[in-house]
Amino acid sequence: MDQNVKQAILKGETTLGIEFGSTRIKAVLIDFNFEIIASSTYEWENQLIDGYWTYNLNEMINGLQEAYHLIKQEIENNYGVTLQKIGSIGCSAMMQGYIVLDQAGELLVPFRTWRNATTGTAASVLTEKFQYKIPQRWSIAHLYQAILNDEDHIASIDYLTTLSGYVHWLLTGSKALGIGDASGMFPIDESARQYNEKMVKQFDELIADKDYPWNLKDILPKVLTAGEHAGYLTEAGARLLDPSGNLQTGIPLCPPEGDGATGMVATNSVKKRTGNISVGTSIFAMFVLEKDLSTVYPEIDIMSTPDGSPVGMALANNCSSDINAWVRLFRESYEAMGIKPDINQIFSVLFNKALEADADGGGLLSYGYYSGENITGLAKGRPLFVRSPESRFNLANFMRTHLYTAFAALRLGMDILTQKEHITIDGILAHGGLFKTPLVGQKMCAAALNVPVSVMSTAGEGGAWGMAILASYMLNKEQHESLVNYLTTKVFNDAEVQEVYPDSADVNGFALFMERYTEGLVIEQAAVDHFVENWKK
Repeated sequence: MDQNVKQAILKGETTLGIEFGSTRIKAVLIDFNFEIIASSTYEWENQLIDGYWTYNLNEMINGLQEAYHLIKQEIENNYGVTLQKIGSIGCSAMMQGYIVLDQAGELLVPFRTWRNATTGTAASVLTEKFQYKIPQRWSIAHLYQAILNDEDHIASIDYLTTLSGYVHWLLTGSKALGIGDASGMFPIDESARQYNEKMVKQFDELIADKDYPWNLKDILPKVLTAGEHAGYLTEAGARLLDPSGNLQTGIPLCPPEGDGATGMVATNSVKKRTGNISVGTSIFAMFVLEKDLSTVYPEIDIMSTPDGSPVGMALANNCSSDINAWVRLFRESYEAMGIKPDINQIFSVLFNKALEADADGGGLLSYGYYSGENITGLAKGRPLFVRSPESRFNLANFMRTHLYTAFAALRLGMDILTQKEHITIDGILAHGGLFKTPLVGQKMCAAALNVPVSVMSTAGEGGAWGMAILASYMLNKEQHESLVNYLTTKVFNDAEVQEVYPDSADVNGFALFMERYTEGLVIEQAAVDHFVENWKK
């Protein structure tokens, strides 16, 4: 037992990061050296209900409590003490989406996640109005689409927020949001580090004839940047997090953030000209911009770092869900033979098999489209695997194809930044579960993007650890110390980094795969057109 860590726990010299990801709720408790001293996960899944992708928010609370309980239990087992004090806490979640509450704090409609592609009209109108890209998943697009649909709940809205902002509100009673997540609700003015006032006014004018009892700024959360205090754990919040009653109240919370912002922190990609790629249910690459883009691109979003710098972001809605489904199928085949395999070993074996494959994936083709894919223009999703009689159908090619397709739509967005905006990418830092298997994910990513891909030792921890770092920055930064300096000189000063360079054969192989991928989109569209209406008949 490390007595220094035990004393830090007793004194409350720790920080807790909690992240609500697409498939996992994860919590990490870190010490003064930014090392993880306890971690936990809770599995959950979204559901397609009444045409909307959503999560049950009662399950969210159960997951939050279970994740914290497991942290507390690990501390008791390893250090023999009950967790009562925490120096600071931070909450993060998947970005954007639509959570609206009435004056009593009750949910007006089920949570509509980033995954929904139901706001095309609203996003198009607002993009034209603002002359600024408004993606379908942004909160303002969801709000305006609900207005266009004349939904009954609109007049009753008292608070519009994201999932991270909602959890933060439950714990603190504070209606605040970090600027990174806020930049996925509504466009941000970089100089003011607040919502763009001109566009706020344009929106209010756009809906003036509706005569709602609110203006836009009335219902949006307050925007805060990294390092600011965003409220304190209330009695109700402490009991929500720890029903046993051990956790003390009054713990400060940092601004809640989206997974894009925590990914930037977790990979030390906050300063200008740095970039990172995050993989999970969705996949996105983010680059901190030195200057504004020359025009509005449908495939590129403009977000913010946690300290307020503009970021060019290419996001594809679909990444690992289909891979995970196939791995579960392989596990079932083992179980049918009476073998109980370790799921992590199955991932490792199957991923490493991809290294033995033909460089192009053997002529196979896959679309892991569980939901619509904005980059390729498909409003609905149908996971699809395609091969011809001439394809080289074996396990190695099967796995490489599924890993390639996880990066394919993102590559189309990245080409805009590199070929049209001439952004130079010297390398990219990667994080997320797909990179837990050493080298394989990096090698496939390097082939797909044709850039060196680096992974830090914390890559598998991802956003929860990044959120804990933001909570630590708020608590421990020196006066006027920037987030960039805090990360560079304190958090990552001796970080272990593994870099993989693109292999020319793999790069050429991925190019051949991309030819099939783009030409085969008509097959995916046909599957959507045929099955969307007739699937359940």
